[in-house]
Amino acid sequence: MQNLAKAASAEFFGTCALVCVVVGSGIMGASVSQDSGVALIINALSTILTLALLIYVVGPISGAHFNPIVTLVSALENKTSTSRVITYVTAQVAGAIAGALIANVMFNLPIAQVSSHVRVSPGTLIGEALATAGLIVVINTFLSRQRVDLLPVAVAAWIGSAYFFTSSTSFANPAVTIGRVFTDTFAGIAPGSVLPFIAAQIIGALLGMLAVRGIANGK
Repeated sequence: MQNLAKAASAEFFGTCALVCVVVGSGIMGASVSQDSGVALIINALSTILTLALLIYVVGPISGAHFNPIVTLVSALENKTSTSRVITYVTAQVAGAIAGALIANVMFNLPIAQVSSHVRVSPGTLIGEALATAGLIVVINTFLSRQRVDLLPVAVAAWIGSAYFFTSSTSFANPAVTIGRVFTDTFAGIAPGSVLPFIAAQIIGALLGMLAVRGIANGK
């Protein structure tokens, strides 16, 4: 139980820090440039670097999931218990919300915000499914090849590239999606966009699992 509590705390901290960086760098990017492309670059670079560092730091403690999709896929593969799934997902969602609130306060914005940024369209949902599928493929491919040491760089590289080639800018994470509801800034997402995004992420995760099996069978 003590180990689970420690792991949950690590998941909370990691997800909180990740969302704080996503939201904070988005606010900073939008404040220093009126060019949305420049803001996106600032947002993406900050996220990439932080994600890699957080995985290095937290990985030995909890596995550095920071993502309910990653946790659920691990459970479907019988690598994670039901109690751990519930604990992790709760910690991840709570951490994501806390991270968004901290970013709001850090930039002297009202702590209580709800995003008005509607993101749903057929294209963005396809992009979100693709981003999530790719994330699952990257993680499971490196795990199957026993190259856990490369996961921080590999995961950050995929998320970073998906920032720019997917129409959704690669949320690929239900907890992060929920957390970003609580900031009406560059990185926010309107409440009405959340369920479609999470549905796309779940579909993407399933497609990613199928793709991993195809890769494994093709060896």
